[in-house]
Amino acid sequence: MNKRVGGIIFLKVDGDLMRAKGAFTYNLGKPKREPVIGGDGIAHGYKESGQVAFIEGEITDDRKLDLATLLELEDAIVTLELANGKVISLRDAWYAGDGTGQSEEGNIPVRFEAPAGEEIK
Repeated sequence: MNKRVGGIIFLKVDGDLMRAKGAFTYNLGKPKREPVIGGDGIAHGYKESGQVAFIEGEITDDRKLDLATLLELEDAIVTLELANGKVISLRDAWYAGDGTGQSEEGNIPVRFEAPAGEEIK
């Protein structure tokens, strides 16, 4: 049994490996449940509100990365392969970051969004 729960990850955009670094966050885009509290102070149930599926983190810039092309990305397949063996997949994804890079460590924050996400175990 693999006991690793964190560490090395792989980010791919349309099958191309990106230079992922640091911590990534993700959301499958399932409805978020929030309590409905009545006037009596008791939870009467819950309501659901929509969320967007996303994968967000940082990549390292390099000479091969075309930032302008990344900013225009849409209808892509984005996958995040986690250290625990799971894969988070977004289909029909678009780039939702602002494209700001940083020179000290050559990092670019990235965010990809999609109508829905999938967890592959």
